[in-house]
Amino acid sequence: MIDKKELIFGIRAVIEAIDAGRDIDRVLIKRDIQGDLARELFAALKGTEIPVQRVPVEKLNRLTTKNHQGCVAFIASVTYQHVEDLVPTLFEQGRSPFFVMLDGVTDVRNFGAISRTCEIAGADAIIIPMRDSVSVNADAMKTSAGALHTLPVCREQSLTATIKYLKQCGFHVVGATEKGNYNYTHANYTDPLCIIMGAEDTGIPAEHLALCDEWIVIPQYGHIQSLNVSVAAGILIYEAVRQRHEL
Repeated sequence: MIDKKELIFGIRAVIEAIDAGRDIDRVLIKRDIQGDLARELFAALKGTEIPVQRVPVEKLNRLTTKNHQGCVAFIASVTYQHVEDLVPTLFEQGRSPFFVMLDGVTDVRNFGAISRTCEIAGADAIIIPMRDSVSVNADAMKTSAGALHTLPVCREQSLTATIKYLKQCGFHVVGATEKGNYNYTHANYTDPLCIIMGAEDTGIPAEHLALCDEWIVIPQYGHIQSLNVSVAAGILIYEAVRQRHEL
C-alpha cells in the first residue's frame, strides 16, 4: 500500500519539487499528456536523473483521487548517493570498502532485509540501478529495521559503468550465480569488494557477469531451484565478514 505522504501530484507541484531539489524516486506521467504545462514539466526533468515512466491514466487514478493532471511523483525516503563520490572518501579514511550491488532485485521486502544485513555486517553501501529496480520507500525503510537511515544507497544510471569504475579503483567484483565456477567459500572477499546479487528468476545479466572477477555458487542439496535472494545475500555477506575480520 502506498503511503500518501510519499506522493506529490499535479504538474505544477511536481515541477516545484524538482526545482527545489527534492529527492524524487520516480515520476509517473500519463501516456498522452500534452500542453504547455506538460512541456514545462519535461523541461524541468531534462538533465535530471529522475526515472520517468509513461503510464495509463488508470494507474494514476488508483494512486490518488485528487486532480493529478496526469502526473504523480514519488518522494524518495533517502538521499541517494553515487559510487564515484563515495569511493574516494572511503579510501581517504583508510578503509577497504565493501559494497553489495542488487542487479534487478525488485521486491521491497528483500531489499529491506538485505539492507539490514549489510548495515549490521558493516558494509559501506548498497548499490541499485536507476531503472528496473526496487525503490527506497516506506515499506523498505520498515523492513530494514532502520538500517536505511544510516546505510548509504547508491542509485546508478549504468551498472555496467559502475562495475568498470569499481574495477579501475581496485575492487574485486564477485558475482553470485548458478553458473558459478566454485563454492562461495573459495572466493576472495578480503580486498575492496563488491558482491553482485541478481534477480531470483533471471540472475545477473550476462554483460555484468562478464565483468565479474569471480563467479561463485552456494551449494544446494534439495529440490527447490534457488534460495531467496535476501537469504543468499546474507550467506555471502557473512562469508565476507568472516574473511575480512578473521572470525
